[in-house]
Amino acid sequence: MFLPSTLRFMVLAGVGSAILTVSPAAAGEITTRVAGCAEGSCLVVTGHRAEAEAAVSINGRAVHTQGGRKWRAQVPVETLREWSLPMARTITVSITDRGIRRDSEARLPIGLLGHAEDLAYLVISVK
Repeated sequence: MFLPSTLRFMVLAGVGSAILTVSPAAAGEITTRVAGCAEGSCLVVTGHRAEAEAAVSINGRAVHTQGGRKWRAQVPVETLREWSLPMARTITVSITDRGIRRDSEARLPIGLLGHAEDLAYLVISVK
């Protein structure tokens, strides 16, 4: 099908803007990673919030955050073990702004809260 160049540009621009649009769920995604800290190993949790003053909690416990709307919190792994169920694979991150609380589940790095201290070796095979 032949489209005039102006119409073709408008169609491509519309498709491009639809692809670049970030959904609210993606914008509010919470990420986690392990990093070294003064306490040994810490879980670093990052995310976005509508207001810089919004309170952040992890598994129901308030945490100190750094940053504004793009925030970051650091929790020692041992503290996280106390706050979580054994073998947990996710944490609940709550952001409370103007009395409205929004809960999100964030995946933990694989094996973070596992208790495999006696692991002699690990075999990974490709199928």
